[in-house]
Amino acid sequence: MTHPNITNGWFKETETLWPGQAMTLQVTEILHQEKSKFQDVLVFQSANHGNVLVLDGVIQATERDEFAYQEMIAHLPLNAHPNPRKVLVIGGGDGGVLREIVKHDCVEEVTLVEIDEAVVKAAKKFLPAMAVGFQHPKVKLHIGDGFEYLKNNESSYDVIITDSSDPVGPAESLFGETFYGLMRKALLPEGIICTQGECPWLHLSIIKDVLEHSRKVFPVVDYAWASVPTYPCGMMGFVLCCNTPGRNMRVPTRRFPPAFEAGGKLRYYNADVHQAAFVLPQFAKAALAL
Repeated sequence: MTHPNITNGWFKETETLWPGQAMTLQVTEILHQEKSKFQDVLVFQSANHGNVLVLDGVIQATERDEFAYQEMIAHLPLNAHPNPRKVLVIGGGDGGVLREIVKHDCVEEVTLVEIDEAVVKAAKKFLPAMAVGFQHPKVKLHIGDGFEYLKNNESSYDVIITDSSDPVGPAESLFGETFYGLMRKALLPEGIICTQGECPWLHLSIIKDVLEHSRKVFPVVDYAWASVPTYPCGMMGFVLCCNTPGRNMRVPTRRFPPAFEAGGKLRYYNADVHQAAFVLPQFAKAALAL
C-alpha cells in the first residue's frame, strides 16, 4: 500500500491550519487506508508511537500519547459536574473518550454519535486499547450526524463532549454558534460541555471566535489545555461551558479516590492537573480575555 502523505518511510502531516510547519513520524507499516463517505482514513504502525490514526492527512491519535487528550477532554467536565449520570459524546469514533467516561461510577449511560462508521471500524481493529470503550454495557453507539441528534434530544444530558477533528471538512460545523446553541438545549440544568479547542500557538483567532460564540449561549465559559506531543505545537486546548451561573469549573467538584489516581488507571489527569490546566501563558490569556 502507498499513501500520498508517506514518502521514503516517513509520514508527513501538512495542513493549511498550521502553515509553514509539519509533523513527521517514521512508518514501519501501513495497516489500513480507505476513502470513506466523509474523509480519508489512514492507520499506520510507527517506529516509536505505536499505531497512528490519521484523518484527511491529520494525526488524530497515537498509541503513545492518546491518553493525555482522552483523559483531559473527559475528566475536566465530568469532575467539574456534581453528579454526571447521562453523557453524550459527539465524534470520538476511536472510542478513547468512552474508555475514560466509564471510569466514573456515577455515569449511568453514555451515547456516542459518530458520523463516519469507517473510523469506528478502523479503531476497533487497529486501536483496541482505545476502542475498548465501545464494549462497556453503559455505552450506546449511534452512527449519524451530531447536529441532527442534538435537535431531537433536548434537556437530556448532564455532560456533552465534542471530540472532533479540526474545523475543516466534516467537523467544520461543530465550531459555530448554532452548534453551541443546540448543545445548550440538549443539556440538563446543571449541564457542562467540553469541546476540542485547538492550539493557542496556531489558532488564537479560531479560539477567540469559538469563545465569543460560546459566551452568547452559556453563562460560564472557560478554556483549558493539555500537552499532547503529536498534536500541532504539542498543545491542545479545550473549551468548557456551563449552564449554571457562577460555577467554577477550574476546581474539581468531584475527585477520583487517591488509590485510583495512584493505581495506574490514570496516566495524565489528576486533581492538581485539573486546576493547572486553566492557567494559560500570558499571550493566550490576554488574547482570549480570560
